[in-house]
Amino acid sequence: MNYTITPSKDRHYVVLKIIGNFTAEEMMKCVVESHALGKTMGVRGYLVDVIEARNVDTVMKNREFAYSDMKRAKDVDPYARVAGLISPGDPSHDFVATVSANAGMSLRLFTERDEAVEYLLGKGPPVK
Repeated sequence: MNYTITPSKDRHYVVLKIIGNFTAEEMMKCVVESHALGKTMGVRGYLVDVIEARNVDTVMKNREFAYSDMKRAKDVDPYARVAGLISPGDPSHDFVATVSANAGMSLRLFTERDEAVEYLLGKGPPVK
């Protein structure tokens, strides 16, 4: 897995771009780093671009990520708004998105970048 973490061009959100297969443990490292940048920028929006990545972890590890790891992480903003940008037809992110939402996180999946950005900027429909 390779990844980059950068501010968006307008500096209104953080962009996490992942390439390759990843596990919940690897994602947690990326989340903590992303949130550190978000804190210094004063933003709460995160675009997680996994168009070229697949979640290859188990159902149990993904559930633990959402219900335990994210809740225990001191440096992760619990009020962050996260837009996952996925490749159409890739179901590998569906379960973790569902359990993350059930655990109270503002996470939605998108296949269109413009819609994901609108959501981050508060212009899209609210999280259900």
